[in-house]
Amino acid sequence: MASRNLKDLHPDIQPLARYFLGLLKFEGLDILVTCTYRSNAEQNDLYEVGRSLPGAIVTNAKGGQSEHNFTVNGQPASKAFDIVPVICKECIWDTNHKSWKIIERVWNTGVSNDRFYLDWYGRPDAPFREYPHFCLKVIK
Repeated sequence: MASRNLKDLHPDIQPLARYFLGLLKFEGLDILVTCTYRSNAEQNDLYEVGRSLPGAIVTNAKGGQSEHNFTVNGQPASKAFDIVPVICKECIWDTNHKSWKIIERVWNTGVSNDRFYLDWYGRPDAPFREYPHFCLKVIK
């Protein structure tokens, strides 16, 4: 089963993730981290959704191609995490809900340090629009 533990994130993204999640909490959102590290086998299973398995396509990445599959010295070091807002113990997947608008506003304020920033695949120009997905990017 995929990890939800922030300790399974790459050391460079952990502080950005904690800061961002703290900002969302300050805004009054209850956020569930749905995935940090995911094995290549789990990634391949997810890739098959909408292809050989029922459902809509949720990823274009096969095992080893996702930022969730990254390791350092064989240990989980995901360069991405997925989240969902929770209201009254229910996950809010509807991206038109006001919770997602708050997430977008907070992300737009900028979550970065001197080397990295937190990218979001929910942004309008994302290569594959995936609202729950946040990942580590290098500042150029």
